[in-house]
Amino acid sequence: MSARGAALTQVKGSHLRRSVTPWGSYAWGYADIGADIYVALGLVVGAAMGAANLAFAFAGLVYVCIGLAYTELAAAYPVAGGGQFFVTRALGDFTGFIAGWAVLLDFTIDITLFAVFAIGYISALVPWLADPHHKFTYFLLVLAIIVLLTYLNIKGVRESSRLNEIVALVDVVNETLIIFCGFLFAWHPTILIHTMIEHWPSPEKLLLGTSLAIISFVGLESISQAAEETQRPSSIIPRTSIGLILTILIFALAYSNLVLGMQAATTHGLVPMYQYVGSNVNQDHAVAALASTIPYLGTLFALYVPILASLLVVISSNSGVFGASRIAYSMGQNELLPAWFQRVGQKTKTPILAILVFSGVAVIELVAAFLQKEQALGFLADLYAFGASLSYTLVFCALIALRFTDPGAPRRFKMPLNVRMTIAGRRGDVSLIAVLGLLGIFAILTFTLLTHPVGRIFGPAWVVLGIIFFIAYRWRSKRPVLGSVERDWVRHHERVLANAGELEMLDEYRENVAKENPPGTA
Repeated sequence: MSARGAALTQVKGSHLRRSVTPWGSYAWGYADIGADIYVALGLVVGAAMGAANLAFAFAGLVYVCIGLAYTELAAAYPVAGGGQFFVTRALGDFTGFIAGWAVLLDFTIDITLFAVFAIGYISALVPWLADPHHKFTYFLLVLAIIVLLTYLNIKGVRESSRLNEIVALVDVVNETLIIFCGFLFAWHPTILIHTMIEHWPSPEKLLLGTSLAIISFVGLESISQAAEETQRPSSIIPRTSIGLILTILIFALAYSNLVLGMQAATTHGLVPMYQYVGSNVNQDHAVAALASTIPYLGTLFALYVPILASLLVVISSNSGVFGASRIAYSMGQNELLPAWFQRVGQKTKTPILAILVFSGVAVIELVAAFLQKEQALGFLADLYAFGASLSYTLVFCALIALRFTDPGAPRRFKMPLNVRMTIAGRRGDVSLIAVLGLLGIFAILTFTLLTHPVGRIFGPAWVVLGIIFFIAYRWRSKRPVLGSVERDWVRHHERVLANAGELEMLDEYRENVAKENPPGTA
């Protein structure tokens, strides 16, 4: 076997520091997913109208399946790269690159989209920011957030993780308080039923709303991105992932039903709450607009919810910077991108060049979005939905494949409802939940291509651009273009488990490999 085949390529000084604690792991995921309701609520109810709760419910069902898939994979393969690594490991370099490139689109959009919403929520307190005449000021403030977060991530993961942990804790309490007060003081089941009956959307609008609802559940990737920097990942990741799945699912379903069961008092009289928060005026600060109308506490909510929401979406933007750099780091190790993407600073132990490159891509996306004028949010949301649904589709395929191609890898958490099968001479377990999730996310990908003009054009264009870059890089570096670089995955996995401190899993893995390949076999 060649030197390259002995293990994954790794440049000198490219190790990440394991400094993410259990609460830090939860906060990384919550930083991304917890902020999603602040972004998605106005977009989804504006599209799905009286069926917004069903749109969130369908996307939530798919999200549960996605969450369980990532929980199994990230606990079994605790490396930076997340979905990109899983797909490369299971399906080869070319497919792995497409998965990684799609997630890179998502995380760079994450940086821009959430930075835009940060200023949107501030505009609830400073209305002149929403004035079309101050668009350039709005742009400069968003750009400043991206620059600040880029610097923060270059300084180190521990510094950026502290920001996540503090704001995530405060927001969990705040979102729970808004939901409790909303249902207690303003929600009526008769209004919910009336809104669903009288304001049911057209089939196209329902599909559009459902595809946008997946935005509410994008972010579990962040936990797997931090797996290589998490202490004892096989035990921590399942706990944090399950906790996040339940937290975010409850919040998304609660907010969508709360909006449909309330009315808002405007200068034109009472209007359905979904029309109020889904309007162009309030769409970029929908949760703040909703909270401000709650009786008794609305005035108090109006004062601090915009600030807290802005902080949370800022740390979600921060997670985008972190996630994009870790994907690029992993792709550099896997020889899907040039090796310099995995170089880390001697003092900070962070992939500085990767952070700078993909923060730069986020700035380009910001410029493109603002050129869309009134359609800026739709432009970013379309690309976000496309990247998420494509990458999640490939992750489900990877999970099913790895059950057969790498059955010896210890799985401290395993997706339920398994059926023993033999495929191509290999025996393994197929989770019915994984199959359900694959069908669900593929349906959402189809909805995105059918109902999102921007996603239908620019999403595939991003993939094509990436493929061209990949082919050029692999051809120039004399690596297989459509094939895979030879790797010793067994040695690599042993090193990963040893570095993670998972010594029991390492012993179990070696025993399983020995059983699969007894002495004397080819």
